[in-house]
Amino acid sequence: MSRLLRSLLFVPGNNQRFLEKAKTLSSDIVCFDLEDSVPLEEKKTARNLIKSALAKRSEYQPEIYIRTNSPASGMINDDLAAIVQKGIDGIVIPKVNNVSEIKKIEKTLASLEKKRKLKPIELMASIESAEGVVNAYPIASSSKRVSTLVFGVFDLLNDLGVEYTKQAEGAKYARAKIPIDAKAAGKYALDAIWQDLNDTAGLEQDCTEAKSLGYTGKTIIHPNQIQAVHATFHPTNYEIEWARKVISAYESAKEKRKGATKVEGKMIDEVHFKRAKALLASVGSA
Repeated sequence: MSRLLRSLLFVPGNNQRFLEKAKTLSSDIVCFDLEDSVPLEEKKTARNLIKSALAKRSEYQPEIYIRTNSPASGMINDDLAAIVQKGIDGIVIPKVNNVSEIKKIEKTLASLEKKRKLKPIELMASIESAEGVVNAYPIASSSKRVSTLVFGVFDLLNDLGVEYTKQAEGAKYARAKIPIDAKAAGKYALDAIWQDLNDTAGLEQDCTEAKSLGYTGKTIIHPNQIQAVHATFHPTNYEIEWARKVISAYESAKEKRKGATKVEGKMIDEVHFKRAKALLASVGSA
């Protein structure tokens, strides 16, 4: 899987200054947030600011994702209607509990994509409840759109009625289960955020633990966390070699005026080519 997925940085969607700053950040993904970081009365403003940012997609170096509000919030359809447009690379769905929620979102997305003449948009499903943990594998395997499971520790602990500690003792089972379920479905897994911005040593240790569990990267909440996360989640030799194969195959296909081709039986297109280039660039092999 030639995908550079070490870091996903959440950026409040209602903060114009932060949205502008995100243009030059080195995280693999910047995720404009419509959920937890945006007060209810500012949701509409955030949607409009994000729409404007997506219209300037070429000015952003990282991939751009949007985190909508949760399926249970009653706001997700308004979110999707506002943000599904050219320039979006993917969507993070928070607090996914079951396959039914993904299927409803997929149906809405398909309708919007058809009307707006867009390619299918990738989804990441954030697992943040006991029900979600139990259903993690079915969720991961429910759709080709779902590329990644994201571990959300704080809401899970709240659901369990367990106090948060840096060691997140009450969430150890869930943290270990999610990357296994993701891998079994052929998908990626991103670990939960590290909340203490002043504890870099703690972040580094948390990243090491996450990598040992099978996570490919980590969600983060501040640009200062990018360096520590990238230092731990360095591409493997297999990923580097796969990226080279993707680039070689795609360039050969382009010479034959083909828009897509296969590598070891897997279909690849321009998106995979760009991600492979980014992966090699990250290790100085581009």
